[in-house]
Amino acid sequence: MDTVDYSKGPTALRMGLKSCKTTFAWVGAFSLCVNLLLLVPSVYMLQVYDRVLPSSSESTLLMLTLILVFLLLAMGGLEWIRSQLLIVASTRLDQMLSPRVFDAVFRHAVVSAGKASSAQPLSDVLQVRQFLTGQGLLTFFDAPWLPVFLLLMFLFHPYFGVAALLSACVLVALAIWNEVATRSDLSAASAHAMQASHFTERNLRNAETIEAMGMLGNLRSRWQRRQQMMLALQGIASRKGGLISSLSRTFRLTVQSLILGLGAYLAMRQQITPGSIIAGSILLGRALAPLDGMIGSWRGFLHARDAYARLQRLLGAESARDAVVQLPAPAGALALDKLVVTPLGAAEPVIKGINLSIEPGTQIAIIGPSGAGKSTLARAILGLYAPASGSVRLDGAQLDQWERGQLGQYIGYLPQRVELLDGTVSENIARFGEVDSEKVVEAARIAGVHEVILRLPNGYQTQIQGNSNVISAGQQQRIALARALYGDPRIILLDEPNSNLDEEGDEALRNALTALKAAQRTVIVITHRGNVLNVVDKIMMIVDGKVALYGTREEVVAALQSRGANVTVAAAPRSASPSPIVLNQKLA
Repeated sequence: MDTVDYSKGPTALRMGLKSCKTTFAWVGAFSLCVNLLLLVPSVYMLQVYDRVLPSSSESTLLMLTLILVFLLLAMGGLEWIRSQLLIVASTRLDQMLSPRVFDAVFRHAVVSAGKASSAQPLSDVLQVRQFLTGQGLLTFFDAPWLPVFLLLMFLFHPYFGVAALLSACVLVALAIWNEVATRSDLSAASAHAMQASHFTERNLRNAETIEAMGMLGNLRSRWQRRQQMMLALQGIASRKGGLISSLSRTFRLTVQSLILGLGAYLAMRQQITPGSIIAGSILLGRALAPLDGMIGSWRGFLHARDAYARLQRLLGAESARDAVVQLPAPAGALALDKLVVTPLGAAEPVIKGINLSIEPGTQIAIIGPSGAGKSTLARAILGLYAPASGSVRLDGAQLDQWERGQLGQYIGYLPQRVELLDGTVSENIARFGEVDSEKVVEAARIAGVHEVILRLPNGYQTQIQGNSNVISAGQQQRIALARALYGDPRIILLDEPNSNLDEEGDEALRNALTALKAAQRTVIVITHRGNVLNVVDKIMMIVDGKVALYGTREEVVAALQSRGANVTVAAAPRSASPSPIVLNQKLA
C-alpha cells in the first residue's frame, strides 16, 4: 500500500488556491478599507459628545451625520464587493478542482476495485467552497487588523489598551480551547459518518437481495449503531463548542459594558473626555468581534480543514502521475513479463510471475478454478491494476506510457459484473461520447443484439436508469458486449461473457468471436463455460496465480485429458452450435 506523503506536493488543490492569490489579495485590501471605515462610528460618537453637544451646533451635527452615512454606505459596498470576490474565487477553484477530483475518485475506485471507493471527495470540494464563500473566512481576514484597534485603544488611554489586550488574550485562549476540545470529537464523528455512508451505498447496490431475504431490519440496526455513534460524538462536540461560544459572547458583552464603567471613572478623573467613553466601548466591541466570530465559525473551519487535507492527499497522489506522450494506434500485441500483481488491501500477490505473449489477432481463453486470479490478471492486462513487479506491454510500450483516454478507445472490456449506466441504449454503446449511429448499429450487429434492441420499448433510444427492469440481465450483457466492440477496438477482453446468456445469446457470442477473428482483433476470454472454448486459438489455465497450462486449444485439451480430466471436444459445422468442452477443474 502506498505510504508516500503527498500532502506537501504541488497538487492541483494548491495550484488552484495559488491561482486565486490575486483575488485574495484584493479581498485583503478591501478588508483593510472596511476595518478602517469601522472606526467611523467611534469617531462620530467622539465628535458628537466632545464637539456637537458642548457647542449645540446643528450644522456640525448634520454634516457629521451625512459623512457618517456616506462612509457607512461605502463600507457596505466594499463588504459586498469582497464577498463577491470570494464567490468568484471559490467558483474558479471549483471549476479547476471538480473535474480533477471526479477523475481521481474514479481512478481510486478502479485501484481499489470499488471496495474503498466513495464520492466523499466531491463533497469535500463543496465543503471547501462553502467555507470560502461564508462569513467564517471573512473573520480571518478581519482578525489581522486587531493590533490597529488595540493601538487606538492605547491612544484613548493606557487603561483602555490594557483592558482590550487582556480581553483579546482571553478570547484567543477560548479559541484554542475550542480547537482542542472539539477537534478529536468532530474528526471521529466525520469518520463514522463516512463509514455509515459507505455502508449505505454498498447496501443500496444489493437492495433486491436484502429485501428478498428479509435482511433490512438487521442491516438497519447496524447502520443505526454507526449513526448513533456519529450523532453522539457530534453532540459532544456541539455541547463543548456551544459552551465556549456562549462564554465568548458573554465575556465580550461584559467587557464592553465594563469598559463604559472604566471610561466613566477616567472621565470623572478628567483623564479622558466623555466622548471617549462611548467611542472606546464601540471600538472595543469592533476589535473583539473577529475573535468572537472565529470561535463561532470554528466548526466550519475544522470541517473545511479536514476536507482540504483529504483533497490534498487524493490530488497529491494524482499529481505524481506524469504526463504521457500520445502513441500511435496499437496493432494489438500483448506481452506480460514476469508479472506480479498485488491488489490494494491484499497481503500477498494474487498473480505470481506470469509470462505471456499474445500476437495481434490471437484469441485466447483463460480458465482456472475460482479464486485462481483470472479477474485480477484481466485488470492488470487492462492497466487497472499496477504491477507490483514485472510489466504489461502493448505493442512494446508499458501501459503507464499510454494516456488513459487514448488507450481506452483501443480496448473493449466486458466485465464479469455488468451494469449499464444511466442514459439511452445508444449512449451506452457509444461509451457516452458523440453517438455515431452507423458505428452503434455495427457494434450491435457484431454482438448479435441489434434485433433485441429493436424490440425494446424505444429501440436504441430506450432510457436506462438505475436498476430498471426494462432490460433483463442477459440483454444488459449483450448490450455491454456491443459497447465493448464499439469503435473497432484492437484488444477485447471478455470476463465471463456468457454468464447470463441463453442459447441464443451464446450463439451470438460465438458469432461475434468469429467476426473478431476475421478482423484480426486480439481477444481474451475468461470463462468457466466450455462452449466458448471451441472458437479460441489458445487456452491458458492458471492455478493459484501461476500458469498451469498454456498452448493451443488442442494441446491444452489433450494435456487435461492425459491428467484424467473429463474433457470432450467435438467438431461442429459453422452453422450448428459447437459441442461443449467440459472441464473438470477440480483436477486442475
